[in-house]
Amino acid sequence: MKTQSSHNQLVEWRHDLHMHPQISFEEEYAAAKVSTLLKECGIEVHTGIARTGVVGILKKGNSSKSIGIRADMDALPIHETNNFSYKSKFDNRMHACGHDGHTTMLLGAAKYLSEKGNFNGTVYFIFQPDEENTFGARTMIDEGLFDKFNIDEVYAMHNIPNMEIGTFGTRKGAITASENLFEIEIKAKGGHAALPHMGVDAITVGSQIAVALQSIVSRKLNPADNGIVSITEFITDGKKNVLPGMVKMTGDARALSKETNEKIASKMLQIVEGICNAHGVNGSVKYETTCPVTFNSKNQTESATKAAVSLLGSDKCNGDIEPRLFSEDFSVMANEKPGCFVLMGNGKSDQHSRPLHADNYDFNDELSPIGASFFVKLVEKAQPL
Repeated sequence: MKTQSSHNQLVEWRHDLHMHPQISFEEEYAAAKVSTLLKECGIEVHTGIARTGVVGILKKGNSSKSIGIRADMDALPIHETNNFSYKSKFDNRMHACGHDGHTTMLLGAAKYLSEKGNFNGTVYFIFQPDEENTFGARTMIDEGLFDKFNIDEVYAMHNIPNMEIGTFGTRKGAITASENLFEIEIKAKGGHAALPHMGVDAITVGSQIAVALQSIVSRKLNPADNGIVSITEFITDGKKNVLPGMVKMTGDARALSKETNEKIASKMLQIVEGICNAHGVNGSVKYETTCPVTFNSKNQTESATKAAVSLLGSDKCNGDIEPRLFSEDFSVMANEKPGCFVLMGNGKSDQHSRPLHADNYDFNDELSPIGASFFVKLVEKAQPL
């Protein structure tokens, strides 16, 4: 579907979205733009699902088959350091994960399918808020996404920096990890820094726990089971001459299976209780799964891979890519309906190779027509005339 005029239009849309980033459940600008463009294509539009979510419906022919394709719209609370002409207009707001590009690709597919699409069935274009905080997909579902709309299967895509532009990857089974947030609190006995023997230093206890937690992945899990345990905050009530009586640690754990996740949680509790007992202090653990594993269904993964191969060629497609340990709340949709999450390369040069969430990252505009064309192929192969 790539022509110079269509590519230019995708670039214009993407740059406009990039300049107007809004964070979770505040994506009014993107939602309004999406709604307007879908309506201009003659697509039925439903708004206000999960506050700023938008669903477009395009039906052709008489088949009862239906397919849902999801793009996320939210930005991040990051101050952009890029200096190009379309950089964010707002302080501490940036499309640093490429959701501006994801939205653009789905809009491009919607426009093409409405004008020239050769398919027999119904396509649901799902524009989702709040992927970053992992509440958007669940909120859309709770507000009737799959009750109001008869969606048989769901698909989504994410760009991957430092992966060759336009290359494709997916896999059956687990493709992205669960996200699990934990909070560890230690209540010890603070005191004067010159009299440590009169109390129990919470920092000493907390430091031992922080080090021991790293043994969960390296020594407690089967080496074949991927997992991560990261402490991201270490907070005390101590002062320069006061030993703290309290330590609070928060962090993030990732796993690619329910069993691995349960083992991480169990071993974490065991370590905290053991070290706290050894020092005669109290410790507690809160462990919450905020985003489940993204699990790709067999048939949908095969369909996505075939569509990609027909578009890009087999040399640029990997249907058994290594799973990634980032999390994606598309997982919630894929738990409700058969689905497939796919990855596409964002390129290896300049801002396109920078990590997701970096303040100098940028989505690659060369990927927009490729991604849009992939969605078109996916629909036309899933719902042939």
